[in-house]
Amino acid sequence: MSQAPSSPPALAGAPSKIDASCRVPLLLMFICAAVWLVIASAFALIASIKFHSPDFLADCPWLTYGRVRPAYLNALLYGFCLQAGLGVGLWLLARLGRAPLAQPWLVIVGTLVWNLGVKFGIWGVLSGDGTGFQYLDMPGYAAWIMMLGCLLISLSGLLTFHQRRERALFVSQWFVFAALFWFPWTYSTAELLLVTWPVRGAAQVAIWGYYVANLEVTWLALIGLAAIFYFVPKLTRHQLHSHYLALFAFWMLILFGGWSGIPGGAPLPAWMPVLSTAATMLLLVPVVIVAVLIHQTVEGKWTRLMANPPLRFIALGAFAYLLAGLMRVASAGLDLHHPISLTWFAPAQAQLNAYGFFSLVMFGAIYWIVPQLAGMEFASAKLVRAHFWLALLGLLLSVVPLAIGGIVEELRLETSGISFMQVVKTTMPFLRASTIGDLLLGLGHVVFVVNLLGMVVRFYRPRAVSAYAAATMDLCAVKAKP
Repeated sequence: MSQAPSSPPALAGAPSKIDASCRVPLLLMFICAAVWLVIASAFALIASIKFHSPDFLADCPWLTYGRVRPAYLNALLYGFCLQAGLGVGLWLLARLGRAPLAQPWLVIVGTLVWNLGVKFGIWGVLSGDGTGFQYLDMPGYAAWIMMLGCLLISLSGLLTFHQRRERALFVSQWFVFAALFWFPWTYSTAELLLVTWPVRGAAQVAIWGYYVANLEVTWLALIGLAAIFYFVPKLTRHQLHSHYLALFAFWMLILFGGWSGIPGGAPLPAWMPVLSTAATMLLLVPVVIVAVLIHQTVEGKWTRLMANPPLRFIALGAFAYLLAGLMRVASAGLDLHHPISLTWFAPAQAQLNAYGFFSLVMFGAIYWIVPQLAGMEFASAKLVRAHFWLALLGLLLSVVPLAIGGIVEELRLETSGISFMQVVKTTMPFLRASTIGDLLLGLGHVVFVVNLLGMVVRFYRPRAVSAYAAATMDLCAVKAKP
């Protein structure tokens, strides 16, 4: 049995044959994901404004809070997170396996089908055809279109993994390979049991909690940590401290991540929330492992994570993963006695995990991968830095006020003599601050789209001009013949 590598293998040549095979499908995925991110930002801003200005767009039934908020979550998770994560995962499988992307047309068709499903799904949610299950709001006809697209993309990834030339597996390949199976399995199960042939009663709560945990905790962590374990050693030029510790974190996520989604006080037998709380507590282990691995990999010099813009995004995402994990464990322990999951603390933790951890890691990975695909750097390094600072400030203003507001809300709810409306008014300043954060995040997403589109235009414009000149030259030559 070959020794597992402790650092990502290097590839000669840029852009390489591997990057050339990934170019069209991955650029398509990344641009579509970025566009959905801007759309999600618009929905998030509308939903945030409605909390302190209820009359805002009140005359439009399509833009009520009950529809805009689910549209935002689904556009963020399925439009951006899933799509960007699959794109980064495919590139990691190809690069680490030293093999070109297998059947790129599968990814292109799968991406088009996936985005068609997301479009129908968001349209269905806004038109009032949502299912009512958070993170699973899209109607069934859109979900199965997305499922087909996901299967096509995953098939290309599995074929790429099978055709790899580097037989020794780097730890990131474990994470990505598992993720290719994990989402289709959990998503199809939840869709069948909650939407297509819905089960009855309290079983719906258990199945929904299982799906949410597998999406938020397991799948996002599998792809996000795969990118962290690849890019931190590569961009700092150090070996990953321990391949076996990383694999231990992998198995902890696989075994316990999916059981952490049932909050205390759920209408289920008492042993189920208690078991879920125990599983959440055990997820502190991979959080500690990630912190140890990063610390030891950079030899305790965390300033090395500021070496370049992509690494800054990834370092900030890794820090957000640690903080989100601690918040998850703390809320699970408190929720057995205090309903903190019913306050703004829970949305703050979800935002820190889905955006602060996963999205920021994906930004860093994309900012590194796209120049490899195109063989050129981004035209404006200032725009990349602007995106980083907008993302950092926006994240702070959207998460910190909500977390503090949630704690204040929970304390006031337990205080006798304070009416519920007084509690609501107390949280207004925190909600206004989070609206400013949502606005900054949206501006950062616009910058992100501009960066990607600018790179694509710079790459394809000379080729389009050359092709047009060659075509018109042949046409002119034909006309010039007597």
